[in-house]
Formats: sequence, C-alpha cells, structure tokens
Amino acid sequence: MSDEEHHFESKADAGASKTYPQQAGTIRKNGYIVIKARPCKVVEVSTSKTGKHGHAKCHFVAIDIFNGKKLEDIVPSSHNCDVPHVNRTDYQLIDISEDGFVSLLTENGNTKDDLKLPTDENLLAQIKDGFGEGKDLVVTVMSAMGEEQICALKDIGPK
Repeated sequence: MSDEEHHFESKADAGASKTYPQQAGTIRKNGYIVIKARPCKVVEVSTSKTGKHGHAKCHFVAIDIFNGKKLEDIVPSSHNCDVPHVNRTDYQLIDISEDGFVSLLTENGNTKDDLKLPTDENLLAQIKDGFGEGKDLVVTVMSAMGEEQICALKDIGPK
C-alpha cells in the first residue's frame, strides 16, 4: 500500500451500458442485435452446420430500427453478439415547432424538446394532420444506443 493519491479521469459516461452481450445462437427473429454499430431488429436468422474446422455460423438479416436500412452479419453461434437496450416510451404531444422539433410532455410533467419529427412520410403526415385537427396525440419514442426517434402514434381523442 502506498500513501500516494491517485486521480483517475473517467472517459466513459456513467450509467448503464448501451448494449449487453448475448450468445449468437440464442438470438431469434424479431429480437435485436447490433450490426456495424447500429441497433437493428432481426428479420431473418439462418444457422449453418458446423464445418470441418469448427463452429456453426448464424447468418443474421436485420433492419436498422432508426433508418430502415437492411444489414447482414455472420457470426459463429457460440460467440457473443452485442444486443442493444431498446426502450419504448409514450409521451403526449404538446406542440410542433416551425423547425420540425416536437414538444412532448413527460410522465413527471416536464417537457422534452430535443426530438425531431420522424422522417417516415406516412407517420409524419398522421402526426401533422392529427395535431392540426386539435386531437390529443400520444407518440411512442423508441430509444437505443443514445439515439431516439418517434416510431408510433396513438390518438386519445379530441382536446
């Protein structure tokens, strides 16, 4: 034991990790996986037989949950893959600003003003039309790996 003081600078952010490991062979269709550092929803899984030199391989076809791009990956089934922590939260829509940002009411009564309108044309039209008609709208925000995006809309009646 030394009596010197050591000071360490933390480079990582505190709190939970953005991903957790899961064995590739246990990941199923409609589950989540990280491919090329993007959180994805698995749409297809196929497993090859063990070859002369080793492991069975899992071939994943997945869609990026934020931009809709199709990604593929092949991983030995005994190896670990990163799986993103995906959360869905409902917020009530209060306002839509001119620059495309939305104002949302959180459960504790605060407002959340850092989200943009979704890029999906259909969902965007539904939100704008419903808001224009003065309806009470609840949007579902999906968050994973430090990104957030509006992914669904519910109409809870007129104001």
